[in-house]
Amino acid sequence: MKNIEMNSEKMLELYAKKLKVCGHPVRLKILSVIKDGTVCVKELWEYLEQPQPVISQHLAVLKESGIVSSKIEANKRIYTIVDPFIVEIIPFIKISSYSKK
Repeated sequence: MKNIEMNSEKMLELYAKKLKVCGHPVRLKILSVIKDGTVCVKELWEYLEQPQPVISQHLAVLKESGIVSSKIEANKRIYTIVDPFIVEIIPFIKISSYSKK
């Protein structure tokens, strides 16, 4: 029983760290946009009306934490959520609806 409790405690700590990373308002907005698929940086900063360096800094934090990943397609860097925990919970955070033009 003690082994299960330690495992649960470690999982709670891991979830808490992930939620802390996601807890910044700009990062929550980024994740709310990305949740519906892949999005490039330009689409993010245009839609969120934030300077490109601000969005890039927040994306770097999310990427370092393993919450998002990126790939290059043509001349665009495309981001997607890869953390299963975040994929599961982000739909419950209603921020705004985003649709690609």
